[in-house]
Amino acid sequence: MKKILVIEDEVNIFELIKFNLEAQGFEVYGVHDGLQALPKILELQPSLIILDLMLPGKDGISICREIRENAAVSYVPIVMLTAKSEEFDKVLGLEIGADDYITKPFSIKELSARVKAVLRRTDLLLSKDEENIKVGDLVIEPKAFEVFKNGQKIALTLKEYELLVFMAKHRGQVLTRDQLLDQIWGFDYYGETRTVDVHIRYLRKKIEDDSDKHYIETVRGVGYRFVEN
Repeated sequence: MKKILVIEDEVNIFELIKFNLEAQGFEVYGVHDGLQALPKILELQPSLIILDLMLPGKDGISICREIRENAAVSYVPIVMLTAKSEEFDKVLGLEIGADDYITKPFSIKELSARVKAVLRRTDLLLSKDEENIKVGDLVIEPKAFEVFKNGQKIALTLKEYELLVFMAKHRGQVLTRDQLLDQIWGFDYYGETRTVDVHIRYLRKKIEDDSDKHYIETVRGVGYRFVEN
């Protein structure tokens, strides 16, 4: 049974989400204060996190960043909640690692659909039984969801990992930003090309560091190409 952690300070909203997701077979846990979020995530190791933007103690953006920077839980998908009255840059949310977002007030049907869609994408990624991918000094192990550079494990977020695998499988091909958005984030995010650029920048820092190895080429005005050199 998949575990979902709901980080939401409004108890009535939490109870509504909990009741409906439990009715669909999920185990649902709650945290109502931002300061308690990361310790609970590390303890629970949930399959998915529903994260409110505005929380006492620590806001959702800060918590999202902490999750993505912690190797033990960086791969856990996040669906962010935000009220219509709150200023929320959806591009920023996606840049820092949210997998989807939903605006309050929302229907339970919509929330359930988004939760299931994110879990399906994650399950598909993690369940693929494939051979290791070797490119230069990088080794990608799909069965273990791990990436190594010169034998040293690299901590990647789920989206960084998805980007790397997709580009490595299509190395030598020019991939447009819209193609990458469609494959990694889904059709809802067409036009948010800044999200791709930011994730490419983060990925480059992790797989290229200061060496002479440059795996990701920028094709000006089009997108990116993964190369072996």
